[in-house]
This record gives sequence, C-alpha cells and structure tokens, in this order.
Amino acid sequence: MSFTVAIVGRPNVGKSTLFNRLVGKKLALVDDTPGVTRDRRPGDAKLVDLRFTIIDTAGLEEAGADTLEGRMRAQTEAAIDEADLTLFVVDAKSGLTPLDKTFGELLRRSGKPVVLVANKSEAKGSDGGFYDAFTLGLGEPVPISAEHGQGMIDLRDAIVEAIGKERAFPEDSDDYEAITDVDVRDSVLGDDADDDAEYDETKPLRVAIIGRPNAGKSTLINRFLGEDRLLTGPEAGITRDSISVEWDWRGRTIKMFDTAGMRRKARVTEKLEKLSVADSLRSIRFAETVVIVFDATIPFEKQDLQLADLVLREGRAAVLAFNKWDLIEDTQAFLADLREKTERLLPQARGIRAVPISGQTGYGLDKLMQEIIATDRVWNKRISTAKLNKWLEGTQVQHPPPAVSGRRLKLKYMTQVKARPPAFMVSCTRPEAVPESYIRYMINGLRNDFQMPGVPVRIHFKASDNPFENRKKRR
Repeated sequence: MSFTVAIVGRPNVGKSTLFNRLVGKKLALVDDTPGVTRDRRPGDAKLVDLRFTIIDTAGLEEAGADTLEGRMRAQTEAAIDEADLTLFVVDAKSGLTPLDKTFGELLRRSGKPVVLVANKSEAKGSDGGFYDAFTLGLGEPVPISAEHGQGMIDLRDAIVEAIGKERAFPEDSDDYEAITDVDVRDSVLGDDADDDAEYDETKPLRVAIIGRPNAGKSTLINRFLGEDRLLTGPEAGITRDSISVEWDWRGRTIKMFDTAGMRRKARVTEKLEKLSVADSLRSIRFAETVVIVFDATIPFEKQDLQLADLVLREGRAAVLAFNKWDLIEDTQAFLADLREKTERLLPQARGIRAVPISGQTGYGLDKLMQEIIATDRVWNKRISTAKLNKWLEGTQVQHPPPAVSGRRLKLKYMTQVKARPPAFMVSCTRPEAVPESYIRYMINGLRNDFQMPGVPVRIHFKASDNPFENRKKRR
C-alpha cells in the first residue's frame, strides 16, 4: 500500500462504519452501543482510485492509563504514530463535545496530516454540527455519511490534498492488483494437489486462536509478536472483533486471527456478544489450523470440549494449548492427567497434539508452532490409491465387514477424493447399511497406519455402478 490512514474520534461517531465502507466488507463490528471497537484493526482500503491501508481504532476517551479505557486509548495513539494521515471523525448530528476539542488538540500536536470528517451529515439538523467543526482549527470538515456512502468523492479529494499526489499515486500503482475480494474459502477448500505433491513449507499459514473468555488468547499472540499489539487485561471478554496479525516464524508467513472468547450459547444474550461470537466462527471457517486455548488452571470445561468438537466438525486442523502453565505446581503429574483426559474426553480426535504453554513468560511457544506446522502437514496429506487399496484389502482380512440382514457387505475400491481435511471414498455394496462402528474402525485404522493423528478424517461410501441396472429384464 502507498500510505497508511488511521480513523480516530470519540466513541460512537461512526468510525467502524466508515472503515467497513472503505474496505468494502463488513469486517468491523458495528452497533449503536458506544465503545464497540477496542483493538486497532488494519484493512486494505479502496476509495475511488486510491489504494491505502486503513486502521480502525477504539473511541478516544479520557481515562487513567491502568483502566481498560486507558489501554484502549494507548492502542489508538499507537495507530496515530504508525499512520501517515489521520481521519478525525466527528458527529455532525450531535455536534461537538469537549472531548472532540481535547483530541483535536492532541492531533494538532502530533504533527501528522489530519483530515476532519463530519459524519452523519445526511441527518436533519446536522448543519449546526458541521459548522461547529470549523472551530477545531483543523481545516474545512468533509461532510459525509459513512452509512449511506455519501461524500466519498469529497473525502478522496481531501485525502489526496493532505497526503500529496506523489504519495497518493506512486509510480508503480498501475501494477497494483487488489486482493481484497479474494474469497478465503476458495484458497482453503480449493482444488487439491496431485497424489505425489509435497507439502509446501513456504506457503503462508492461517491460524485462528479460540477459547473461552480470559483464557489468554490475546496475551499469547502478543508474546508471539513481541509487542503489545492486542489489547489485554484481567477483565474477561476484552476482545470483540476478530483481529488478524501477520508475522514470520522461521521464514514462513503466519497470519493469526485473535477471536473473542466464546461462552456457552445459553449465556450469550446480548446482541453485541452474539456478533462477536459470529465473527469468531467465521475466523474458524477461514483458518487452516485452529489453536484451542485451554486455561490450565481449570481445563476441560464443557465449553472447551464443545469448541474442540466444533473445530473438528468444521474440518479444521486442531491443536490444544494449555495456557497459564506457569501457575501449575506439580507439572509432571498434571501433564500425565491432561494426557489421560485428552484421550478420554476427545475420542473423535485421537492423537490430537496438546502443548503446555505460558503466554506471560513465553514458555512452550516454539513447541506450539512446531505442532501447528506438523498438524497442518497432516491436514494436507494425500495417500496414493494403490496404498489405500492395499490397506483396504488387509483391513478386511483382519476385520471383515459385518453381515447386515444376512448379507455381508463388500468393500471393493478406495481412493482419496480430497485433502484439507483428508476425505476418502469407498465403493461398496449397500453403502447405507455400513454400521457406524465399522466406519469408526476404518477411521482409526487410517489414523494409525498412515500417521494422521488429531485431524478430522472423513469416509464416504458409494454404491458401485451396475452397467445392467437400467436394462430391461428378458422374458
């Protein structure tokens, strides 16, 4: 991108609505409740012929540095320092407040170019608030409606004037190809490689971090990045939006999604929390590997097991991370207990990788990344048809398919139809009659014999084609 723009302003002036308008997608959560956004969220913006990076920020508030609002303000100030240009959004409908004037002074002292944006200018009676904005001394305000898309041409012109044409339109801009419209699901669930294709160690990897509230997800990502990129604290449920961050691990690009903590469905009653949970579920579907963060001090709560089951049903590769390991005293005995409970409580993911970690101290993070890569390798695994049919023959000799209604089932042929996750098709007689117990037996056999622990394995049964099925019987 040619330059970076931060959107700032007091709570509930429409910053996230403007962010969604500029990126062309509903990425940021939007609600009438003030203070929905807490972390800073970057995105690829397109405004007429401009291409730039846009950063959505939390509403600016005056508060102590040790409070949640104070930490949110620190994140916003970090975005202002990072940006080349600031869009200062005020509410033309409700008019200026003392808070607007305070933060207008802050932006003036920053020395960065500022574009004053008067949002909600389509509302009746907004003229007074628009003209009041001149008193901030930040130049002529740009009247817009982020919700209805009005005033975007004027906003584009104001940005070009503030940043300069040389910066707004770099010489290589003609070669730029927008990638914001690529459907992530296509790259996750797209065409599979050939049987003999090797695992690509350099391919960027998408990883979602999920778990119950206050399990330490944001702290874990901050430790990976080596900076306080995400808002953290002792309060439960700080994260609301699913925020993506990129970093390199041993030369490989990792894109991590921090998600909101997910409680039991019965406890989620507020509209805002429902939106946050829906955003987290989208992150799970778009990710390739999902790290389920357990609180090691209270592991294997019912919600933890339900989250693990959800990830596996979605077909994602899963890794368990037992966080807050620095609070455990007898680690050896506790680790043995965790292994036993993992095998017993998650039988549908036999062999799933589990790593003790500490987001506070950084213990076990390198090991966690190794297990993430190893699990992704298994998730992408393909097995040749010749090996599968040889395995199928041996499996039936060792444990023949059962007889159903006095007729024995015949498994004739097997092939892998896709990877990510591994899925297999078995040609057989009466596919609807294959019992669940025999399907589980085959899945466990595939996991053990082809080293596919901890990932979803799916088997589909199909009746073999009968060339004489539609031919009329001879009299």
